[in-house]
Amino acid sequence: MKTRFLTTSAVLAMTTALAAPALAADCPIKIGGLAPLSAPGSVTGGEAMRAAMRIAVDEINEAGGVLGCPVELVVVDTEGLPERGRAVMERLITQDNVVAVGGGYHSSVGLASKGIANDAGIPVVFAETWNDNITADQQRFIFRLAPLSSEVAAIYANFAVSAPGVEKVVIIAENTDYGLPASDMTRQGLEEAGISTTIYTVDIGTQDFSGIIQRIRADRPDMIIQVLTGEAAYNFTQQAAEAGIGPGDLIMTCDQNALESAAFWQNVPDGNLCFMNRIGLPVAAYTERTTAFEAAYVAATGKDAAESYAMEAYDSIMVIAQAINEAGSTDGDAIVDALEAISYDGVLGTITFPINSSNTPEQAGVEAKWWHQFPDPAITVVQYQVTGQSSVDAPVVYPQVYQTGEPIWANQ
Repeated sequence: MKTRFLTTSAVLAMTTALAAPALAADCPIKIGGLAPLSAPGSVTGGEAMRAAMRIAVDEINEAGGVLGCPVELVVVDTEGLPERGRAVMERLITQDNVVAVGGGYHSSVGLASKGIANDAGIPVVFAETWNDNITADQQRFIFRLAPLSSEVAAIYANFAVSAPGVEKVVIIAENTDYGLPASDMTRQGLEEAGISTTIYTVDIGTQDFSGIIQRIRADRPDMIIQVLTGEAAYNFTQQAAEAGIGPGDLIMTCDQNALESAAFWQNVPDGNLCFMNRIGLPVAAYTERTTAFEAAYVAATGKDAAESYAMEAYDSIMVIAQAINEAGSTDGDAIVDALEAISYDGVLGTITFPINSSNTPEQAGVEAKWWHQFPDPAITVVQYQVTGQSSVDAPVVYPQVYQTGEPIWANQ
């Protein structure tokens, strides 16, 4: 479904870029899109990202394309698996002849596939891969819009400290390149604050959590933090609720795919009071661009709101298109140079990559993880406070700078 929701300023920016002298480009210009569309990956997240990337390409083409050429989006299914990620990245580069790649959900896929793109000189703007090492090795062709796992872990640790009566936390984490480091960094933050922590790990795509739930009940924690992805998180939350340790019984965080309200309430009818991480501007701070994208996304998908990973996927394609236009070329090095200098007004805010080859981490006095990293994604915690509530209506309860409502604590 085509959409017509580009803002006037965005259309002017694109047409101005199109009017500039451009190097020869083969038409159509192909951009790859990574998304988990099969289990054990997060299928709900992957479908959301695919829809968002398609909206981006429709808008780009309605505005005149890139370098006078239409853009063709080639979406591949990563299945959330590293070996599959490597295979589809190779296919995009060697068979589909893409000039750049956006999207990407699972950190394991990003870590496994990014070297292939970097060695081939194909720029990648990852949308939703949180592992710090996605960018920490400072590969020239790798960029990221998603927040760093270490930054999200700090938010969750501080949130737990703010909760009343939390002295013992259980973290349940998937055994992946996302789950393991994220849970360990969260544990470190909690223990530095004097909160004892136990971590249980499960394989990606686990469906039956009964054994671990029995062990968690025996631990008698004050709070449960989930570091899971995909539909497995729905299963854990509902099974925990049925066992008496769900969101209504204990303070609990849910995976961000809980933001897909219809799917969440269908699979987790006892999920009220769950806290969720949401990346991107809070609804109260939406820009004209954010509002326009959400309208397009709702019209295309029939959902009631756009999830944070959909916003990231949309912006990953749009920032690539703007970089190609500003570079006047589909050459990988030229696109990287443009991305390093870019200022793109996206649905996530104004996207820049200020730590780059002209301002290295050493020169800027920051850790290597900030290389080619969007530094300003809003990281918030929202909470369902009414059964059946839309995630867009769920109040932001943390941090205070974005807060629109007070948290409701399950153990009070």
